[in-house]
Amino acid sequence: MQLYNTLNSRKEPFTPQSPDRVTMYVCGPTVYSYAHIGNYRPPVVFDTLARVLRRRFGRVDYARNITDIDDKINAAAAKEGVDISVITDRYTAAYHADLQSLGVEPTTHEPRVTKHLPQIISMIETLISAGHAYAAEGHVLFNVPSYPDYGKLSKRDTREMLAGARVEVAPYKKDPGDFVLWKPSSPELPGWDSPWGRGRPGWHIECSAMSEAVLGETIDIHGGGHDLVFPHHENEIAQSTCAHGGKTYARYWMHNGFVNVNHEKMSKSIGNVLLVKDLLQTLPGEVIRLVLLTGHYRQPLDWTDEVASDARKKLDRVYGALRDLGDVKSAEGVTAPDAFIAALEDDLNTPMALAELFDLVRAANKADNDADKARIKAQLLDAGHLLGLLQQTPAAWFATASPSSASGITPEEIEVLVAARLTARANKNWAESDRIRDELKAKGVLVEDSKDGQRWRML
Repeated sequence: MQLYNTLNSRKEPFTPQSPDRVTMYVCGPTVYSYAHIGNYRPPVVFDTLARVLRRRFGRVDYARNITDIDDKINAAAAKEGVDISVITDRYTAAYHADLQSLGVEPTTHEPRVTKHLPQIISMIETLISAGHAYAAEGHVLFNVPSYPDYGKLSKRDTREMLAGARVEVAPYKKDPGDFVLWKPSSPELPGWDSPWGRGRPGWHIECSAMSEAVLGETIDIHGGGHDLVFPHHENEIAQSTCAHGGKTYARYWMHNGFVNVNHEKMSKSIGNVLLVKDLLQTLPGEVIRLVLLTGHYRQPLDWTDEVASDARKKLDRVYGALRDLGDVKSAEGVTAPDAFIAALEDDLNTPMALAELFDLVRAANKADNDADKARIKAQLLDAGHLLGLLQQTPAAWFATASPSSASGITPEEIEVLVAARLTARANKNWAESDRIRDELKAKGVLVEDSKDGQRWRML
């Protein structure tokens, strides 16, 4: 198995520290509002990776955090006149609901910053004792020059890093690049007691402390969006390496590309920010998941209506193949084809894996005996599981309304009309059969005649 390691800028053979256990940490959301489509690419990508890792290594201890201390959370709480927990609980629940709709399985751990203040404070104390951090005017800052390898992940020198980051200019800093580990809270802001006064942690130290708390000092894989390479992940490496006496923090660093909308970067000023909760009003979660897996995870992904429509049609094809396999029982002990697994184990090459999946669909459409059908059905279902797709029955899938079907017709009403059309055809009443077919089509339902009888799906 090979994974692209951002730290070394190349694909590398992946071997976990323990042969039967993989540890993985992925940066999660800051829960102050509803999450947009770009926020869900990491959980979908790394959920898929976790499925592949479990197949090969058995146990995967996977942590994805919740950031529930943040200035944006404070601002949202102040605007509503409520405690920050009201905001964070609301949007954490919304995030979980979206993840479930996208077929993202629960992680092993979901640490929250508010539950790890003692660990954060302890790590800061360790960094101060080791000479890598210092207190100044109620703040604690990491001293960047104390860690000579700073910049290796992002491949930037100090001048580039200062130019490319929003570096706060403050008189209490020993070096312009030093970053905050702890900052004071004014009386109206949330704060926690610490040796440096009442305050709250900086963003970067949170993930370092939570990762250590739930996974240990050295982890196998650290993931997140490409935007986190600098400064967040660069700072995590510095903090954790220095706090742990020079031990490697993460052995493999993986980063997914951005999601653009109609060839433009998502922006509130442009008005093209797509919230997943809104997309789910018109699209099945599996369609959204498939779009997020269509491109290679390291490359940018462009969301358009056409791409979403194409993903829906592709899933129609796969579910249609499963439906055509009928009541044939899946062959026992048969798993996804070797070429499909090889694609996923080659740095999670989902485009190639999807190509193999559609080769299976073509094979299913040509299968003419029960043995082949049973084998292909098992292969399709296993491949679908690894991608987090095909998680419902074909009947349930085709009963799901598509964006173009707004008539509100229920599956029960469809079945009544389909049965009436079947009766008309049995009586050779072709005019009535065509009338019912046209009525259903007007309501967004396509009736198809096959060798196995009538079947229907939403347009």
